[in-house]
Amino acid sequence: MNKHNIYKMSVASVYPHYVTKAEKKGRTKTEVDEIIRWLTGYSQEQLEAHLKNQTDFETFFADATQLNPSRALIKGVICGVRIEDIEEPTMREIRYLDKLIDELAKGKTMDKILRK
Repeated sequence: MNKHNIYKMSVASVYPHYVTKAEKKGRTKTEVDEIIRWLTGYSQEQLEAHLKNQTDFETFFADATQLNPSRALIKGVICGVRIEDIEEPTMREIRYLDKLIDELAKGKTMDKILRK
């Protein structure tokens, strides 16, 4: 799948995988939602509306007008690529989210995940 197909995938199509990954490790859907809200600035109602409306990743991040400035503190490798080296903005946002969900599944505390 090329990167442009990823941008057009709906967040709702990937969201259950985020939740399943978290729940397999004893974490919760509530924590997944908190991470997404922290990253994007969306309210729970806005997040749920995007999921219901099958919003694609490109639009999901483009419409997030209050992206958390602390997301720049998210470092490391995801899918074999160093996040800090990703130049394309939408792909970097997607990988930030992937990394946060990975950290949740690996048992990090919410304070550490949310860079507090």
